[in-house]
Amino acid sequence: MAAVVSNFRCDILIIGAGITGAMMAERLTRQGRDVVVMDREKPCRGSTAASTAMLLWEIDRSLSELSVMIGFERAARCYQASLRAVNELMRLVGERRLPGELRSRQSLYLAREDDSRSLREELEQRVRAGLPGTFLDHRTLLENFGFARAGAILSPGAAEADPVKLASGLLSLALSQGARLVHGDAVAFDSGKASATVGLDSGHEIEARHIVLATGYAMPSIIKPTIHRVASSWAVATTPQPQNLWRDDVLIWESSEDYHYGRTTADGRIIFGGEDDEDLIEPEARDRAIPDKSRRLAAELSALWPRAIVDFDYQWSGTFDTTDDGLPLIGPVPRAPNIYAAYGYGGNGITFSYLASELIAALIEGRSSPLLDDFAIERSSPGHP
Repeated sequence: MAAVVSNFRCDILIIGAGITGAMMAERLTRQGRDVVVMDREKPCRGSTAASTAMLLWEIDRSLSELSVMIGFERAARCYQASLRAVNELMRLVGERRLPGELRSRQSLYLAREDDSRSLREELEQRVRAGLPGTFLDHRTLLENFGFARAGAILSPGAAEADPVKLASGLLSLALSQGARLVHGDAVAFDSGKASATVGLDSGHEIEARHIVLATGYAMPSIIKPTIHRVASSWAVATTPQPQNLWRDDVLIWESSEDYHYGRTTADGRIIFGGEDDEDLIEPEARDRAIPDKSRRLAAELSALWPRAIVDFDYQWSGTFDTTDDGLPLIGPVPRAPNIYAAYGYGGNGITFSYLASELIAALIEGRSSPLLDDFAIERSSPGHP
């Protein structure tokens, strides 16, 4: 990745070489666009490397909650788009034979408390929206999967992956299709009717017909969302123990706002995460909390899955951004013509990355989508139900 050493122009400049930037570059070079991808760090680091890569189509806000916030029709549209995104990404990876160990999975949405009534109501809403899923009562859940919870919704259509391999594969494909990769740190933005310009810390400038911001939780000052917040999450990976894994390698997560989540790996590990915290954002403080957060995760994992051997080979943390309604921030940047952004992914990082690549590519082509209203960067907060 060569450093920017002179001013230049291009058709599309993508700032950020993580999973979102890589996916965006692949989509736009497939259109035959002149694309430059720029990052201030090595590609596929940051939030991408910290991801547990559970590709859920189920959004952080349940369909029932989201329907109260924005109405059933809009909520159903967002859920349907998310399900479609996972399916289309899997097809792309399969057709292009990309690395990333992308595998189809079912998801198991577990009742957090003793009452499973809310899950039954959630499934009714999903059926109304044409979404797949089956309710499992306590006995069926325990017999089939071994989890002692009041109930769960079992859904097809999810996936898991190695996030760094997947991002690297997408970026390599984009480069083979004509993209260029450069090193630089964007510090200033200016836009007009025909193009936009980025000023770098080196003093150089890049002018582009379109600029796409895909910088993870490091959001530039021209983005001014009102419903966005930043939080940190922690995750652990156990020693290999294939004899102790749950059935069918389902992805698991809980029906609570601050949920725990987990999946298994091809080499027999359990990856388990959660303990989200909005106060520990600064990287050094966040990483100092790893031992304490890992102990808490060990206790939660043991309670959920007593068969697990809670010896960890890996422990890590990452910072991510999310929104009050659980929907991403994707679309044109207000008051900045020809600049687009993709942020606010919460627990749906890779799924929303794919959605962002499709929606922004459509915008650049002159097309639109009602989803851009749902995902508008400066939309007002709907409030919590």
